[in-house]
Amino acid sequence: VYWRNGALLSTITDPGVHLKLPAITSVEQLQVIMQTDKVTNIPCGTRGGVMVYFEKVEVVNRLHRELVFETVKNFTVNYDRLWIFDRVHHEINQLCSSRSLEQIYITEFHLLDELIMHSLQKQIALNAPGIEIISVRVTKPRVPDSLLEKYEKMEQERTSLLISEQRKRVLQKREETKKIVATIAALKEAVSYTHLTLPTKRIV
Repeated sequence: VYWRNGALLSTITDPGVHLKLPAITSVEQLQVIMQTDKVTNIPCGTRGGVMVYFEKVEVVNRLHRELVFETVKNFTVNYDRLWIFDRVHHEINQLCSSRSLEQIYITEFHLLDELIMHSLQKQIALNAPGIEIISVRVTKPRVPDSLLEKYEKMEQERTSLLISEQRKRVLQKREETKKIVATIAALKEAVSYTHLTLPTKRIV
């Protein structure tokens, strides 16, 4: 994109050799292919008041070439600062403030990628349609060591409980199978005994 005497020009050129007027025309290069913006060290205060940090959120996005002029005119060449970096911070804070640490760290962590992506897509489609959000990847949040040990212990106990329940179900199935086999064997024996004890007809 080009500026002449400080005014943004509507002319957009592709990569290659181009001429400009020194001291009058200035140039900024923008990427219009897929790129990944990495938002780092995002603080997150949970509903219970615990502060954790997301070390990295990756946002795969693309600037549409046909809307470069409108995007730069409205949001400058640093459009991604407003609509990706700042917005990711906002979305993380919104998600954390309405959820517990257990939800953020364990039970709903697998949902965060989709939740953030859909919210970004919705807001950007309304306000900055030149930006396309393709995907979002969220890393596991960093929690205080004391709480991390607690959740690791909880996870171990949960795993042990699942294994115990599975073993119990297997034993129950075995017992049920034994009963079925015993019932079938008893029926076969009863049928055989009935055949043996039936009276035979005498021919006169």
